Amino acid sequence: MKILIVEDEPQMLNNMKQTLELEHYTVETAEDFDQAASKISNYEYDCILLDINLPDGNGLELLNNLKDMGKTEGVIIVSARNSLDDRIEGLNKGADDYLAKPFHMAELHARVKAVLRRRNFEGNKTIKLGDVEVEPESRSVSVNGQPIALNRKEYDILSYLITNRARLVTKAALAEHVWGDHIDQADSFDFIYSQIKNLRKKLENSSIAIDAVYGIGYKLDVNA
Repeated sequence: MKILIVEDEPQMLNNMKQTLELEHYTVETAEDFDQAASKISNYEYDCILLDINLPDGNGLELLNNLKDMGKTEGVIIVSARNSLDDRIEGLNKGADDYLAKPFHMAELHARVKAVLRRRNFEGNKTIKLGDVEVEPESRSVSVNGQPIALNRKEYDILSYLITNRARLVTKAALAEHVWGDHIDQADSFDFIYSQIKNLRKKLENSSIAIDAVYGIGYKLDVNA
């Protein structure tokens, strides 16, 4: 899962980033309104942690931007401004949750997990596709009840394909979502091919398959 942290306090930003990376999230950051607006416009995220009081703008305006662009990222407002009016305005603009500073990092992680579960997995703790079962919180995968060992990137690829199983996923979208926006600097997608090849081999006896659409990307196929 990929998270954007919009926060102008360096120490708070670093603490949040380190905490979430320890939980195996792909984390990107923005320290002001303009950086956040650019990232939101150019990339997709599963969850955005959004400070309201930014040095060059009001974070609540970013919620308007998301709505105008038709994006559906989960949003948790993280701010020291704890007035009821701010909370109501943020929720009315489409935020999923509101976390007032100061807070424990364990609570932040719990809130993120809850939003991701509601947004990406319809509130379920376990996802079943045919004979494949995925538990997002433990990042475990099993086929016919037998666990299979996936490395971090293999799991991230499978999770992203499951989340987007109703549509074709382009190679660029997959690479950017799993590896982060620095993927723009890559010369090719050879690293994706390698991970996909390994993942297919591990799932070859399951009811799901990763179909390649030549020159475009991948689509998850589930055989009941």
